[in-house]
Amino acid sequence: MRARYRRILRFASWYLAITWWFELFLPRIGLVKIAERTRSKRMRHFAKGFHVLAADLGGLMIKVGQFMSSRLDVLPPEITKELEGLQDEVAPVPFAAIRAAAETELGMPLERAFSFVDETPVAAASLGQAHRARLTALDAADTGLADVIIKVQRPGIDEIIDVDLAALRKVGGWLSHVRLVYNRVDMPALVEEFAQTSLEEIDYLHEAASSERFAAAFPDDDRVGVPGVVWERTTRRVLTLEDVTAIKITDVDALRKAGIDPTEVAPVFAEVMFDQMFTMGFFHADPHPGNIFVTPDADCERGWKLTFIDFGMMGEIPTSTRTGLRKMLIAAASRDGRGLVNAMNDVGVLLPSAETTELERAMTTLFARFGGMGFAELREVDPREFREFAVQFGDVVRSLPFQLPENFLLLIRAMSLTSGVASALNPAFNLWDSVEPYAAQLLRDESGNLVQDIAKQTVETVGIAVRLPKRLDGLITRIEDGSVAFAIPGLEKRVARLERTVRQAVSAVLFGVLLIAGVLLRADDTVLGTVLMVASVAPLLHALFAGRRGV
Repeated sequence: MRARYRRILRFASWYLAITWWFELFLPRIGLVKIAERTRSKRMRHFAKGFHVLAADLGGLMIKVGQFMSSRLDVLPPEITKELEGLQDEVAPVPFAAIRAAAETELGMPLERAFSFVDETPVAAASLGQAHRARLTALDAADTGLADVIIKVQRPGIDEIIDVDLAALRKVGGWLSHVRLVYNRVDMPALVEEFAQTSLEEIDYLHEAASSERFAAAFPDDDRVGVPGVVWERTTRRVLTLEDVTAIKITDVDALRKAGIDPTEVAPVFAEVMFDQMFTMGFFHADPHPGNIFVTPDADCERGWKLTFIDFGMMGEIPTSTRTGLRKMLIAAASRDGRGLVNAMNDVGVLLPSAETTELERAMTTLFARFGGMGFAELREVDPREFREFAVQFGDVVRSLPFQLPENFLLLIRAMSLTSGVASALNPAFNLWDSVEPYAAQLLRDESGNLVQDIAKQTVETVGIAVRLPKRLDGLITRIEDGSVAFAIPGLEKRVARLERTVRQAVSAVLFGVLLIAGVLLRADDTVLGTVLMVASVAPLLHALFAGRRGV
């Protein structure tokens, strides 16, 4: 374990030094062309080195590699292609070790717990290993299931994770002293969030509960399938689930053979992920291709459904943050640079002290040029244009105090995997095509909430309008009976003038509230919307002419 720890730190320190030399130091002394000329080769070398490291060590290094391999939308193919094998290619543990671990956890021989167990693993992941099995006749009758998957933790994985997290904490500490990093993110806190997620992932009781919660979030939804849990054969280190193995979501050849068009799968997958992240607030944070099947099902409207597995890594977003994220999505879909920056402030991605004028201009320019482009279209853009944009606005972005709120690491991971999987299904897939109708529905929902807010404010304003004259009359009465004395000449005239001014202001507010509410409601309820718009005329006339009449 000590050697494992040192190996991770050697790898990280070497490539951090190389990156500093080529990407920061050489450009400062005018040798930027050298950095650009060698960048592709250095990326390939890094990817190959990390592939070897992760494949040899396993553990959390596999998770890091899986994340990088999924970033098809932003990372160059030199990295993603080299690391894509880490999704599935992990050396299996000998079955004898798996048997011993499972029997210890279940407290009985495997032959007693199951009528059959396949010694050849169906999947060997970084933290556990899965084998096909069959329940005994009695258990099958009780659960309604027969064929199952037994997921068993790799022996010694607890200690491996402890060492990997210690190494990641050390690297995070190094990065926390780099200005470019610490101005944007609290690296130690980020590592701790990753640590908490990793520890939850090796608790199979937690995963089983998350699986059932996920299924409950999609009741009667034929887009989504979730395996059933066999609680009688589940512990902290052994998880027994219904066998739902089907077509891997990115296996386009198998999909076509089954009569399923991969280009039709991509938007449904994106839609399901958006529902989780922006509506439910409880989402699958590890939707890589190995964790999602396309299951042919004649009972479904489309003839197939998306079956999710592996619920060890789940994200949860508070309601307040989810509202801000929905605003971000709406702003992005409508190409609203200022709205996007305001939503970023609401979510907490930017510190309150951030000066955002230049960022708003950068986002507006970005949307004007690249907004609405699909992944394939962006690849056709001249790289020099991207570089010019980066140079123009790079200093602005680097100067801003960005931060990552809680659970944003998982959200970013889920979003990047969603984009990567959709692009693998259809290279021409345009994420905007899925975002825009989804954002339009969110906008309608937000409009409904706005109408409710306006109605509430209207009631409050009317209440103030009703109470305010009485309060002013009471004040005048108290002045007249001597309970309140002021040595100011002409006070009564001033109070009367103040009362007229306040009434005019209230009328103006009521006019605006009723008019806006009428406009918003008219699209869905023509009669009510028209009535509110007509009713707004009365307070408008009062606001305009009350002062002239002296009432």
